[in-house]
Amino acid sequence: MAVTASKLRADIYRLLDQVVETGIPLEIERKGHLLRIVPVDGSPLDRLPRRPEYLRCDPEELVHQDWSSEWQP
Repeated sequence: MAVTASKLRADIYRLLDQVVETGIPLEIERKGHLLRIVPVDGSPLDRLPRRPEYLRCDPEELVHQDWSSEWQP
């Protein structure tokens, strides 16, 4: 949903904080054009929730796993 420039002017700090907290870009409609305010620091992957319970083994076992017999170039 796009906000107008007037709405942005009225609530700029709240809207900017919302973009920073959620990582969701803010769209602004101005004179028939659509503009976006997006966070640039970090990666979208940084916002993914951590799920350590899905790894059912020691991570070091995966690092030292020998896959050469499975690899077919």
